Amino acid sequence: MSTEQSTPPLTQPTFSKVSSLKPMSTGHNLILKVVSTKVVIEKNKDKKEMISEAVVGDETGTIILTVKNEQNDVVQPGNTIILRNGIIKVFNGFMRLYVNIWGNIKLSPTTGDFVVNTSNDLSAVEYELKRT
Repeated sequence: MSTEQSTPPLTQPTFSKVSSLKPMSTGHNLILKVVSTKVVIEKNKDKKEMISEAVVGDETGTIILTVKNEQNDVVQPGNTIILRNGIIKVFNGFMRLYVNIWGNIKLSPTTGDFVVNTSNDLSAVEYELKRT
């Protein structure tokens, strides 16, 4: 007698837009174009210990994405990337997009058919900690 366990079907990810991002939120799936990158910390070139900040965006706005180590190979100006399970943190009062160990960044198989809206920069808006 064989027992056959049925696995539930996988659900398709829902992609959101940059303009819908809010401080201290998690679980964001985004399709983004990389506008520019800047190396912030470079410790060891041989081991690729590097932290960069990239301006990324879609047709609704831009935000700064902080990337580490091998993520720098994918996040290059002009590339269209797929970011899964991104998190928003507030750094020095400004929003930043991160990918932790449960998320990933991959090169999109197709180029984005949108123009990045650089006039709506979510990382330029300063947030203040509200004490209750």
